[in-house]
Formats: sequence, C-alpha cells, structure tokens
Amino acid sequence: MEVERRPDEVHLNPQGWAGSFLPNISNIRSVTVTTIGIIGAGEVGSQIARAAIAHGYQVVIANSRGPETLDDLIAELGPLARAATAKDAALAGDFVVVAVPLKMANNMPADELANKIVIDTNNYMIWRDGNYPLIDAGLKTEHELRQEQLPRSKVVKAFTTIQAPRITTWGKPTGAPDRTALGVSSNFPEAVALATRLYDQFGFDAVEHSPLSESWRNGPGQPAWKQEHQTRSELVANLAKARPIAG
Repeated sequence: MEVERRPDEVHLNPQGWAGSFLPNISNIRSVTVTTIGIIGAGEVGSQIARAAIAHGYQVVIANSRGPETLDDLIAELGPLARAATAKDAALAGDFVVVAVPLKMANNMPADELANKIVIDTNNYMIWRDGNYPLIDAGLKTEHELRQEQLPRSKVVKAFTTIQAPRITTWGKPTGAPDRTALGVSSNFPEAVALATRLYDQFGFDAVEHSPLSESWRNGPGQPAWKQEHQTRSELVANLAKARPIAG
C-alpha cells in the first residue's frame, strides 16, 4: 500500500491566515505500511482499529492493563488484530497511533517508537489532565511536548476533532461535496502525508495546519473544535479564525 501526499491537499501556512492555502506536494516519498500499532484501546484507539482492519491493515493494540484484558476486543476485530504490550505494539507497527493522554513525565516507549511516524490523537483537557503550565501559557502545544518526549519519532496530530464512533460511520468517498474534513499537523511532511492518506482511506478530507506550534488552532475552545461535520472549506475558515486562549 502506498502512502503519498494528495495533490489537492490544503496547506495552512505557519502564520495561519486565510488566503495562504497552497498545494504542498514537494519531495514526499512513498511509505509502505501494513501494520498499525495502537497504544490505547479506549474509544478512539478501538475505533481506529476497526476502521484500519476494514481497510486491510493489520493491527497490534495495547492498553495499560495488559494484553489479556483485550480478549473481547480482539475477538471482535478478528484475525488481523492481536493484543500486545505498549512496547510490543510500538515495535510491531509500521507506524503507531498513540490514543492516550499526554503525561508530563513521558510514559510512552520512546526507544520502540524511534524512527517511526506517531499519530497523536490526544487533546489537552484540564478537567482530566490537570494544568500543564507550558500549555496554559501558550509556550508549547501538547503535541510539541509529545514530540519533545519522542525526539526520534515523527509526531503528527490527527483524529482530534471527531467523536470516536464517527470514525467508522462518517466516512464518504473521495470528492463527495459534503465530506467531513479533519485537521492534521506535524513538523514532518512525510508524517502529514501518511495521516492524510489514512484520512482519505477512512473517508475524510485533510486540512494541514503545520507545524506543531500551530496545532492549537483546532484545539478545545477554537472555532474548529466543533466535534461535528465540517467540510474542507469550513475547516480552512475555522482554522484561520483561531485565536490563542489564555490558560
């Protein structure tokens, strides 16, 4: 399976202003992938696993309680899925989805994730995570912090503005006028290309708002944070309307 940047991909420049959306397709190498490692078997992780298997991927999925607690999920997912520890899921994946909240003290297997693209589905939620002063002060985004914790990986923010059940129910064919668009942000073009292709396979358009320092634009409280249907043009406009929110 070949993953490459779509020629019609929308790119939001680092300043984030409308009118600077240009195709960005230069020097993107194809990436061959067959297995997705997933760390986190909650709503988001399990729904991404279902969507991935429906599109022919193999899945190795982990949670914090041990592989033996995932027997029911694996039985549902079928022979293309198996349960593992977080380290083993990271090792097995051609790329890896991290579907767990960020901790200020890294709890992800950095060595096993080295040299891999890591799709981070996390949103910073004060009610759940407590206060992270660097994020509250606008000095860092949660995804920049994840990248710092995984310095040998290529982190890409994705699947953060769609409710988990809709990952497998809202997809539409490429070119559908009312196709839902989702944001994608990374410091690495190849990571954006992979997430964009995965979106397309699952039935969604992508709107890029890189680098990770701009990933706050579709965070909680922003116009793009709607948890409901947005077309590509609507998401582009909402990303451009974003303004920093004081913590």
